[in-house]
Amino acid sequence: MNATRRQAILATTALLAAAPRGVFGQGETTPEVRKATLGYIALTDAAPLIIAKEKGFFAKHGMPEVEVAKQASWGATRDNLVLGGGSGGIDGAHLLTPMAYLIHTGRIVQNNQPVPMALLARLNTNGQAISVAAKHAALGLKLDSAPLKRAVNGDSKVAMTFRGGTHDLWIRYWLAAGGVDPERDVSTIVVPPPQMVANMRVGTMDAFCVGEPWNAQLVTQRLGYTALTTGELWKDHPEKCFALRADFVERHPNATRALLAAVIEAAQWCDAMANKEEMCAILGRRAWFNVPPADILGRQRGEVDYGDGRRVTNTDTTMKFWRDHASYPFRSHDLWFLAENQRWGILPMDFDSAGTIAQVNREGIWREAAERAGVHAADTPTGTSRGRETFFDGKVFDPENPRAWIEAQSIRKNGGA
Repeated sequence: MNATRRQAILATTALLAAAPRGVFGQGETTPEVRKATLGYIALTDAAPLIIAKEKGFFAKHGMPEVEVAKQASWGATRDNLVLGGGSGGIDGAHLLTPMAYLIHTGRIVQNNQPVPMALLARLNTNGQAISVAAKHAALGLKLDSAPLKRAVNGDSKVAMTFRGGTHDLWIRYWLAAGGVDPERDVSTIVVPPPQMVANMRVGTMDAFCVGEPWNAQLVTQRLGYTALTTGELWKDHPEKCFALRADFVERHPNATRALLAAVIEAAQWCDAMANKEEMCAILGRRAWFNVPPADILGRQRGEVDYGDGRRVTNTDTTMKFWRDHASYPFRSHDLWFLAENQRWGILPMDFDSAGTIAQVNREGIWREAAERAGVHAADTPTGTSRGRETFFDGKVFDPENPRAWIEAQSIRKNGGA
């Protein structure tokens, strides 16, 4: 090789090494398609998808035609994922983490027909809440749900957003920890997130668990109060995920990484305090949530008016999109969600959790997309487990022994109770 050619190669190598990561390039990283249709529910934790669209991150990574489409409910999200983007449905979604698994295994799909899914990222940690009707103000409900038992019966309605989803599991955990059996002592019902406040207004519900801004809006309208935020139940707990149909991932690997890189950049943008006001103004628009931005902004800043006289600022349990590895899809967290679904009889006790997680959780793609988005390796987790997790009642989930977690719960539907 002559000196001139060697110098040219070295110069090209140096140029490529110096190019900022995360900027959409040509060649083998070019997305196979320019469009994907992604679903979202009107919840603050959908922000990374909405911001990726509004602030041009999808376009930056070569997918300018991405559509972020509002879904009426989690059930509608499921149905549109089953249809798929090529048949008038959606290719992926802002999703309750357990739903990715329940769809993948066909547990919540018509005729139990599995639709393979790929879980690519967590969209947030923390940021949900359990709210109680104003008629129960005298109970002073907080972390301890025990006082509720004397005010409810088997017909009392406690709402969540989807059977087996995150909100269902949070409110079940809270009730059971206080000795209230969610299978016998109350009636759990499904209500879409944007309809929670309206349903509380008519006086037929006693409590609900949902994401923001609906808990804050309940307080603003003086229809009830926040008993606890879910970060108080389990600090920095996992919440929503970003998932795609597995066939989209297989057909369009470059587009998948491009979508995920855009979502990762949006998550970083959303977590910057300097961007919170703009983020909430965008989310509040008629096209997205159609709510006053003030109903979103307070809790995003760590300011919580519980509606019962308690007010806190700078809370360390506020919603996180990026900080403390919030975006990374720890497999140990998926294992907890599956264990809780076993606890409550949604999944059988002999369910192959580890094998299914290996199929669904694509943390390797997350790492590739993070590199594309310019995330330094030092800022990514070194493993796929966050280790042992401690809950507000002192119980510890050890991902090395999920069966022990289930058997340690005195109130459960599956596993011997």
